[in-house]
Amino acid sequence: MSTGKVRVYCGDGRGKTSAALGCAIHEACSEGSVIIVEFLKKKNEDEIRFLSRLEPEIRVFRFQKSDRDYRELSEKEQFEEQMNMVNGINFARKVLQTGECSALVLDEVLGLVDNQIISEEDLLRLLDLRSEDTDVILTGRVLGDALLEYADSVYQICVKKDGTQSDS
Repeated sequence: MSTGKVRVYCGDGRGKTSAALGCAIHEACSEGSVIIVEFLKKKNEDEIRFLSRLEPEIRVFRFQKSDRDYRELSEKEQFEEQMNMVNGINFARKVLQTGECSALVLDEVLGLVDNQIISEEDLLRLLDLRSEDTDVILTGRVLGDALLEYADSVYQICVKKDGTQSDS
């Protein structure tokens, strides 16, 4: 990758994070370095342990502390997690300002906009910090119009058929 592009994987279908991780692995295989910052994800120790085996080429950071889904938290707990997620955005800002990696994955960052934790304008200002040597990959369900226009590539992930539902 390493062309300073912004790529987005969005939609209601499963596989957005997997697609972003595939890009990260491709970048690491090309002797690049990748930082992944996860948002709005439950803590999954097995996943964290597996992804840590990809270090130092791919490093994963989570700033949330809860092991429960954000929507399951009380209002007070959500507020605390919002502060943690803002710390994650500030970390991403530092990464882009210092050029610390060739690709930055902001996993479920579109959910921060959708949940009004940050604004779409905040995210656009963050993306403006990237150098021409740093790609940024965004994932999430809902993509705003300004981000749609800003992105170089947008992939809409949707369910065409779900074999897990019965017809009875």
